[in-house]
Amino acid sequence: MKTVLHKSNTRGHANHGWLNSHHTFSFAGYHDPNRMHFGVLRVLNDDQVAPGQGFGTHPHDNMEIISIPLEGDLEHKDSMGNTTVIKEGDVQVMSAGTGIQHSEYNKNTDQEVKFLQIWVFPNKRNVEPRYDQISIRDIEKKNAFYQVLSPNPDDDGVWVHQDAWFHLGKFEVGATDSYQIKKEGNGVYAFILEGEVEIDGVKLEKRDGFGIWDTESFNFKSTSNSRVLLMEVPMSLDQIGR
Repeated sequence: MKTVLHKSNTRGHANHGWLNSHHTFSFAGYHDPNRMHFGVLRVLNDDQVAPGQGFGTHPHDNMEIISIPLEGDLEHKDSMGNTTVIKEGDVQVMSAGTGIQHSEYNKNTDQEVKFLQIWVFPNKRNVEPRYDQISIRDIEKKNAFYQVLSPNPDDDGVWVHQDAWFHLGKFEVGATDSYQIKKEGNGVYAFILEGEVEIDGVKLEKRDGFGIWDTESFNFKSTSNSRVLLMEVPMSLDQIGR
């Protein structure tokens, strides 16, 4: 088993006034050659957007982009004609493929919006762009991890062009669970959204990140009320579409 621990206070940070962002991996003005990615997980940004502010129209291509709102409402518009609002309890995916333009704005003028922006390298290049979002309220479980993303359109959650599986979990103090790696060669990056937990005895706090690979499974314990995101991804960059 191999592991890497990224404490919350070691993340890159950029405060633009309208946007307060923490970067787990190198992004924009934050560059650390030792923090470029975790397998095919390229970006994990923890964003807070001021009331009524947001990201103007900008392009993406050949990336799987996942947005998970934590608080507030985020309005999405894109060049495919989609205009939607995502909020806490939703998960959004955008396969940029051959190219797409989109904007993201805080829908509200009286409160911040907080969300995770996650980029995963795809295993297929130049696919037709696509967009989808779901509410997880019908699939969420108590004191157990539940799937919100996979490679399979017929499974629970959204799907991506990559052998990746994401799980969320909301746990009470003392709750335990275990996780089985879905595909050989994959690893899991755990991001602690709230509370304090232990993964195979390693103590983790709010906004810590913990990568684990070269194992078939690991054990989880919540030492306070907590919320956790698990991102299972291929560790080899050979899994990126060329």
